[in-house]
Amino acid sequence: MRGMPNMGKLMKQAQQMQAKMAALQEEMKSLRCEGQAGGGAVKVVLNGNNEILDIEISPDVVDPEDVEMLQDLILAAIRSARQQSDNQQQEAMRKATGGMGLPPGLGI
Repeated sequence: MRGMPNMGKLMKQAQQMQAKMAALQEEMKSLRCEGQAGGGAVKVVLNGNNEILDIEISPDVVDPEDVEMLQDLILAAIRSARQQSDNQQQEAMRKATGGMGLPPGLGI
């Protein structure tokens, strides 16, 4: 059966990948990504799992007559932080799976 991969080697690679993925998950918990909107008037901090850790809102943008603007600023800051988090996740996944020959898109 020439050309068939060694099953022991495949199992060892799978175990190594599992260990790398567990370490990656822990790393993502400690990652901090900050998004801002309104020139820093609204700041949102996420971890690498896209969990919101903190929101800062400048009193200058709190206008009872324009709640919609504040809502838009909060959403924009969340999106900004999430984009950073997603980029960091993808980079970490590339590093973790380097050399494994996984098909594109089989990560996060």
